[in-house]
Amino acid sequence: MNFLTKGKRGIIYKRGNTIIKVKNPESKAKYRIQNEAKYLKLLNKYNIGPRFISYSKGRLKMEFVKGDFIIGYIKKNNKKDIIKILRDVLKQCFVMDKLRINKLEMHHPLKHIIVGKNPILIDFERCYKTDNPKNATQFIQFIISKNLNEVLLKKKIKINRKKMIGLAIRYKGKINEENFNNILHEI
Repeated sequence: MNFLTKGKRGIIYKRGNTIIKVKNPESKAKYRIQNEAKYLKLLNKYNIGPRFISYSKGRLKMEFVKGDFIIGYIKKNNKKDIIKILRDVLKQCFVMDKLRINKLEMHHPLKHIIVGKNPILIDFERCYKTDNPKNATQFIQFIISKNLNEVLLKKKIKINRKKMIGLAIRYKGKINEENFNNILHEI
């Protein structure tokens, strides 16, 4: 087992094609790894997240995801592929919104989306159930942010910020297929 990285709440090791995540002893957050296991297992039924393998005694085992973090992917790829990835992430956000699960960090998901063949959302330790999920609207904030917008413009992808904000507000008021599809058509 090889050390891979350390975050605020977890330490991640890699063994073959498996990731093992344990609680960072410096973290005061309780039950985060257990919470991640619970939501990862549930979301895997909807093809969201790395494949859950097991959870036991504070150790979460899941599939190792190969690829680039989303910004690296966008910088290296073409317009068509980038648009597909952005839409795929939004579709995953929509599923979580319909399930009333809030992931958090989707407004700044630089280390929460790994793109190989497809985009894989990672880090579900802060997920929670809510009547007011914000996954898609937070990801829209990321898409229209100044930093990402500059990168997208270099790839000849222009997103109308004002129109997207209006569509996000409408979607937040009523999370449904029609409002979501209006967002997808804008990308």
